[in-house]
Amino acid sequence: MARRSGGRSARVAERQAPLAEYVKPVRPGVEGGDYAPLKAHEIEAIAENAYRILAEIGFSRATPHCIDACIAVGAQLGEDGRLRMPRQLVEQTLQTAQRSLTLHGINPKHDMQLSGQRVHFSTAGAAVHIADPSTNSYRDPITSDLYNMSRIVDQCEHIHMFQRTCVLRDISDPKELDLNTLYEAVMGTTKHIGTSFTEAEHVSEGLKMLHLFAGSESQWRERPFVSMSNCFVVPPMTFAEESLECLRVGVEGGMPILLLSAGQAGATSPAMLAGAVSQAWAECLGGLVYVNAIKPGAPAIIGTWPFVSDLRTGAMSGGSPEQGILSAACVQMGNHFDLPTGTACGMTDAKLPDFQAGAERAYTAAAAAMAGANVVYEAAGMYASLMGVCPESLLMDNDVLGACLRITKGLKVDTESLSFDVIKDVCLNNKGHYLGSGQTLQVMQSEYIYPELGDRLSPNQWKEANMPVLLEKAIAKKQKILTEYFPDHIEDATDLAIREAFPIRLSRSQIGRA
Repeated sequence: MARRSGGRSARVAERQAPLAEYVKPVRPGVEGGDYAPLKAHEIEAIAENAYRILAEIGFSRATPHCIDACIAVGAQLGEDGRLRMPRQLVEQTLQTAQRSLTLHGINPKHDMQLSGQRVHFSTAGAAVHIADPSTNSYRDPITSDLYNMSRIVDQCEHIHMFQRTCVLRDISDPKELDLNTLYEAVMGTTKHIGTSFTEAEHVSEGLKMLHLFAGSESQWRERPFVSMSNCFVVPPMTFAEESLECLRVGVEGGMPILLLSAGQAGATSPAMLAGAVSQAWAECLGGLVYVNAIKPGAPAIIGTWPFVSDLRTGAMSGGSPEQGILSAACVQMGNHFDLPTGTACGMTDAKLPDFQAGAERAYTAAAAAMAGANVVYEAAGMYASLMGVCPESLLMDNDVLGACLRITKGLKVDTESLSFDVIKDVCLNNKGHYLGSGQTLQVMQSEYIYPELGDRLSPNQWKEANMPVLLEKAIAKKQKILTEYFPDHIEDATDLAIREAFPIRLSRSQIGRA
């Protein structure tokens, strides 16, 4: 018994030891693509439909700069004021567009390679409420909330970038809001960051801040570690004029652009899912034409984010199975066009962490990942169909996303993994089990993933451990991170220079500095 216990203790210690990156069962950029809701002829039909939408319907409300830039490369302005893009122009854009994109982390170890079917997970959502599971209530986000969630994500292995999760509702001035959002995200994590801006002037000011963070404009342009989420289109097929100007300034400033189309099936895009996918791709391809008309090959991510309506009420249903199917189909189209593609999956209609939340998060995020999305946005923390965000949930969702990556990775089949010699040894030498097999010990870390918070205790062990509750463990871990973890990747002199130049609301003491 002592020998068995000692062996188990050794195995537990081995499993709990930090792993080298090459050993881990999942890593950023796991290859997806095995889930394919669209057949080959259906992909072709949707592509043809998107081309036709662009050529025959086109966009309304293009800005003068957009009109001039797009006409210069072959677009047509109709007498009805709609900007149409012939198929030849779109195909020409596809030839010049950047296909293999790196989203840089502040720390290079967090660089994300967006090419092929490499899969990454990100936050996003811009919620207007914080879901507080300690009180089962919702409250307004305040200045420190975004910084706190950025810090939490910095500690979550399977959340690979931080896009803003909430709107700071104690800052009423839009410019101050945009600049403080940017500052708090950068101060909290060394991963890649996504943000957004409401006016072009704010983008210019944000770029000045980023030059200070990076050390200079040239250093920023060499490794742009912040991308802009840009809602350049109001579905169906209507340009958002101020967002187009933000896009223009961002492209000229070297900032990667997430071209975001967020139609809602049954409301602002067709209720039939193939039509919703067609419109989303037409809108994003139109945005890509404009980006490349400004600067050929500028970094851009196709952000086809079609959402779903509950057609009984008209309300958005982010946790529906249709959300997973829509997103996976959009990802397939991204694979077809060979473009860096992001989509939105992992949000839930539940209001607080519960069974519904976990189930909806898992089956939608897994669908997008297995289809091969380069970035699955809104994959963690989002509740009430994006109205609320729960900081504690980021930690629980990290386990879910790790499992999704493991499912996406699948299994390898070769001579070693078929394990004939191992089976032969156990069976012919009357060993009876594989627990002591050298192969078992060898792959226990590389083949299997283990949850950080999830409970795998037996009922007796669980009882002996005072019946731990997952949510309570997440609350405790959140409190520990926010009490003890203050990232210091930004030097004091840089922080002080930024505070002198911009109206930063977060105090020095809140970021752990004097």
